[in-house]
Amino acid sequence: MARILIVDDSPTETHVLKGMLEKNGHQVDAADNAEGGIARTKETRPDLVLMDVVMPGMNGFQATRALTKDPDTQNIPIIIVTTKDQETDRVWGMRQGARDYITKPVEETDLNNKINAVLGG
Repeated sequence: MARILIVDDSPTETHVLKGMLEKNGHQVDAADNAEGGIARTKETRPDLVLMDVVMPGMNGFQATRALTKDPDTQNIPIIIVTTKDQETDRVWGMRQGARDYITKPVEETDLNNKINAVLGG
């Protein structure tokens, strides 16, 4: 299965997502802020990044843009996972280079479907 990096400043959200992903056979790594997420992505080259938006310092939209503009990481797909449920947020996230957008609380089936769609599984 896939190697997935979760970038989220909430230990609870990270724990919940990690549980869902590991139950479905994925290897999971995590970073608790956007800067750390960018560094981990460059270092470990995950198959997919799940990116929160609202974090201290750099936000997930900025981190998504940074990763998709970097030649070293531009081919690593990003799914934004956030509480921001406005259509304008979704559109903006996609414009930053995200491949998909999912709102919290995350439904396991929905998350798996989006991961499979993005990874071509």
